[in-house]
Amino acid sequence: MSDIIEEFNIYRAKMNDKILADNNKIVKRIFNLDTNAFQEGALDKKTKELLGLVASTVLRCDDCVKYHLESSHKEGLTKAEISEALGIATLVGGTIVIPHLRRAHEYWEALENQHSKVNV
Repeated sequence: MSDIIEEFNIYRAKMNDKILADNNKIVKRIFNLDTNAFQEGALDKKTKELLGLVASTVLRCDDCVKYHLESSHKEGLTKAEISEALGIATLVGGTIVIPHLRRAHEYWEALENQHSKVNV
């Protein structure tokens, strides 16, 4: 697994465990709502991941962008689909999102490289 992906996933899991260990009902409900919101519904998972990716990019949340990129990759979205969604995010968010766009491309490249190494 690429270092950038592994580091993010280890950190995210560790901190989520610590947050959930506080047993805060509000936080647990928000985590549950977030999980359930991205399940199959009137919109398919791929569409929901793209919506999450665009919103996360516009809001400039790099952790959220990474999460949605990884979920999108698992759902089988293509680089062209991701690139188009990130283009819309940049249009909506403006030039201030360009640093986040760079990091998103770096993370997507790591996901693609990880996938190609597994299939070799």
